[in-house]
Parts: sequence; C-alpha cells; structure tokens
Amino acid sequence: MKSTERHKLKQNEFGQTVAQAREALAERQQEVTFAVVAVVAVLVLVGGYFTFRTSRNNKATTMLASALAVAEAPVIAPPPPAPGSAPPIQAPGTYRTEKERSEAALPRLQAAADAYPGTDAGITARFRLAATLAELGRHREAEQRYQEVVDKTGSRDIYHYTAKLGVAEERLAQGKAADALATFQEIAIDTNSHLPVDGVLMQVGRAALRAGKNDDASRAFTRVVQEFPQSLYVTEAKEKLATIKKA
Repeated sequence: MKSTERHKLKQNEFGQTVAQAREALAERQQEVTFAVVAVVAVLVLVGGYFTFRTSRNNKATTMLASALAVAEAPVIAPPPPAPGSAPPIQAPGTYRTEKERSEAALPRLQAAADAYPGTDAGITARFRLAATLAELGRHREAEQRYQEVVDKTGSRDIYHYTAKLGVAEERLAQGKAADALATFQEIAIDTNSHLPVDGVLMQVGRAALRAGKNDDASRAFTRVVQEFPQSLYVTEAKEKLATIKKA
C-alpha cells in the first residue's frame, strides 16, 4: 500500500472517529444538560439554605441579645427625694428592683424563644425564660419552660441536663417531692450528664427527705460523704445523716 493511500485511510479513520464522537455527544447532549442543570439547582438550594440559616441565626442572636440586655440590666434604687422635691428620675436602662427587671425581661425572652425555637439562641432564651419565671416564684410555668428545653435538646447539649435539673427543682418548689425525687435520681445515674454528681446527689437526698423516704436520703448523703470527701456539700451531708439517725 502506498504511503498516500495509508495517509488517506488514517484520515478517514480519524474522520469516522470524530463523527462517531459527535453522534454520541449529540445523543447524550440532553442527558448531560439535565445533569448540569440538576447540579446547579442543588448548588443553588444548598447555598440558599445556608444563607437562610445564617440569616435566621443572626436574627435569633439579635433578639436574644436584646432580651439579655434587659435581663442583665443594672438594678439601681434611686435615693429618696429630698423634702419638698420631686422623686428622682430612674436612669435609662436601669431598674429599681430585680423583680421589676425580671418582669420587664419576660416578654422579650418569650419573644426570642418563640420566634426561633430551634436555634441555639432560641434555646438559650427559653432556658433564661424558665429561670426568670422561677425567680419570680412562678414555678409551674418555669417547670413547663424547662421541660420544653429538655424536649428541644439532645443528650449532648449542656442545656438538656441543666433544664432537666430545673424541672426537678421546680417540681420540688411546688411540693411535688416524689416527682422531683424521681427526676433527680434519673439524672444521678445518667452517665452522659455533665452535672456535678455530688450536687445532684444532694438534691436527691433533699427531695427524698421531703418525700418522707429517709432510706433513699441516707443513701444519697452517704455517697456524698464517701465518694466526694472534698466536696463542699460534705458538711451538710453529714448533718443530714445525723438528723436522719435521730429520727
């Protein structure tokens, strides 16, 4: 075969290859287009989601900050007015009493908790709302708000256990000693809890005494003395044990 013929044959083979490639590409062009559009759509959705989440978190944080500005505002009681003088004007951003400050913070904390309930800021707002209600002596409402925090958080969230502790404390404050005891005992045996065990055991003992279960109280106080000899609660635990023995 002459070189010119071989050259023409190669050109024909190359041309056929290119033609086949073009045909294959044309056949799959629609498929490729759909794939590209799908990828772009996913990227747009992901980007939109993260943008939305960032915006939502920023708004939640702003609302929480506004509520905490009230909840942590200075308490400054103005001096009594001089004889014949008008009462002094309260300085802006301050409150006469802690009760007045707490009552002013409640609606702001409630709004922040309800507006963005699933965000970290919303959870924090709900927890502070519960604590504020407890400070005002509204224990039933405080228990409900603490329970909502428990329901909205997982076992890895520190608020999960502190809120559960709050639930038990508010039950105890309402005189529901048996219910409080059960919750304290549940926390005490939970290995995932990051709460100080000696402190929880003291609460178990106190609730057990209130519930008339001296044996449970004795076991809890004894554990504090034996397992946590350096605890700040040891002195109280020993006093409680002595009282139980005299009963």
